[in-house]
Amino acid sequence: MITYIAVGAVVLIVLWLLVTYNSLVTLRNRVREAWSQIDVQLKRRSSLIPNLIETVKGYAKHEKGVLEEVTKARTALMGAKNPHEAAEADNMLTGALKSLFAVAENYPQLRASENFKALQDEISDTETKVAASRQFYNTNVLDLNNNLETVPSAWVGQMFGFKKEDFFKATEEEKKDVEVKF
Repeated sequence: MITYIAVGAVVLIVLWLLVTYNSLVTLRNRVREAWSQIDVQLKRRSSLIPNLIETVKGYAKHEKGVLEEVTKARTALMGAKNPHEAAEADNMLTGALKSLFAVAENYPQLRASENFKALQDEISDTETKVAASRQFYNTNVLDLNNNLETVPSAWVGQMFGFKKEDFFKATEEEKKDVEVKF
């Protein structure tokens, strides 16, 4: 009888380990999938940037520094190797785009250009998708990290080398109020 109880306990522990391990794997894969969604949107935005720059170049030839900053930020984003690097490059590109759109305010004929408006709308739509993807990513990171910090799943996570993930955070620059002038 004691043998059956011992075997039953071992079977239950093994089943619990399997279920917990599988749930941690699922959470980790959701984080990876969520990151890939951010990556897709960042690449979409990066592919729009050359068209935007070419449209602006004709109107703002003496704004070369702003255009160079946008190009530099885009290159950094395309070369990012992990979520942390991509977040930094994304923040740099966001700032450069803000500067570019501020420059566009000085050129009424540029703002009236259909190409510029269409590109600005596409980038705005992409920004919305990036924000939604970031939120989805952070939700999945929260779920994974909670499981890796709560007992008993923390024990399984530690046993099998699961690591907490970093949240995709806004920079201090992005947290500042946007100044709108008319």
